[in-house]
Amino acid sequence: MLTGVAFEVLPEPEASHAGEVLIELGIILLVLAGLGRIAHRIGIPSIPLYLLAGLLMGEGGLIPVSAGEEFLEIGAEIGVVLLLLLLGLEYSPRDLRNGLRSNWVAGLLDGVANGIPGFAMGLILGWSPTASLLLAGITYISSSGIIARLLDDFDRIANRETPVLLSILVMEDIVMAVFLPITGVVLVGATLLQGAVAAAIALSLVVLAFVVSIRYSERVSSLVHSHSRELLLLTVLGLTFLVAGLADAVQVSAAVGAFLLGLTLSGQVADDVRGLLPPLRDVFGGLFFVFFGIGIDPRDLIPVLVPALILALVTAVTKIGTGIYAARRNGIGPRGQWRTGLSLIPRGEFSIVIAGLGVAAGVESQLGPFAAAYVLILAFVGSLMMRFADKIPMPRYLTKHPASLPGSRIQAPPFPPPPPGPANTAPDRGIS
Repeated sequence: MLTGVAFEVLPEPEASHAGEVLIELGIILLVLAGLGRIAHRIGIPSIPLYLLAGLLMGEGGLIPVSAGEEFLEIGAEIGVVLLLLLLGLEYSPRDLRNGLRSNWVAGLLDGVANGIPGFAMGLILGWSPTASLLLAGITYISSSGIIARLLDDFDRIANRETPVLLSILVMEDIVMAVFLPITGVVLVGATLLQGAVAAAIALSLVVLAFVVSIRYSERVSSLVHSHSRELLLLTVLGLTFLVAGLADAVQVSAAVGAFLLGLTLSGQVADDVRGLLPPLRDVFGGLFFVFFGIGIDPRDLIPVLVPALILALVTAVTKIGTGIYAARRNGIGPRGQWRTGLSLIPRGEFSIVIAGLGVAAGVESQLGPFAAAYVLILAFVGSLMMRFADKIPMPRYLTKHPASLPGSRIQAPPFPPPPPGPANTAPDRGIS
């Protein structure tokens, strides 16, 4: 007999927060996989498509993402750290010395010609000097990840102008190692003294990384090395996150910390890590670009689209001029000069990192949308320029005056390219 027995009606089970996060993460990764396939098929980098995906998933987008936003934020931090770690692994101290010695004049021209337009546009738009300085950094730095990946895809690693191009990218990355921590201090409203201290710390860390790379890289690498892929991966990732966290704690960018760690690893360890980490970097790097896009309302792109187009056009021309000047100083022929200039156009990961610092600090509401529009334009257009560089007509002055500029020197490039062959393929250096 069940008479008088009360039955409690249980509430319907609700999906757990973890379940919602996993569903959203699964959708995001599948979207990125689809976009990556499209990008590969049509021969363009995936970064602009990942940014577009983020714009469509954020506020005002078609597929709003909310439950997994905290995970995406952490994943984005991991992504940028891995991007910079692998970039640092590509450069040896000898590469840095040779590149600086051979192309420091072109590097100085690169900074002036491509930073000033960004700073000027910020002031014209009524932004603060701090926001304008960030925009100067965004317009100055080319995308090492996109350029290196496309050099490999288009079989241009062995071209005579490629070492000149890489030396300019090396100098830009070194500048960023100092620029990022200084701007980080400026963004938190620090005093001039604190800014000077941050600059001194950044420069000291760069010098320390170079000294360790030159004198102790073999010892460090031997301590890190393991024949077990699992142990090597755990060791390198542990060191990377530890160094990145300590760098962030002393107000030096975590990304710069990872880049400097990459410089100190060499030999077999660097080769093994370059073989193990790219898939992990590409997954978390993709989340980084998606997370940046999620924080931007697509409607905010409309007011900044015209100035972003103007600035993209101006800085594309200045990058071409920089590349032509650098290649000509090294005795490269007209077609190689033209390819070098066109190859410097793409902007990507570092520009988004700089913009992310400004967005997080709330320095200028339009900085994020402006940077997204600017990177989308130049990542897409620059990739097409690299792909069709040999078919795009050269300017007349290149064919009329193929000789080197006054004061130039005909010499071997600073980084001798490897001979062509299946054993000399370029390492995967970044999300494309």
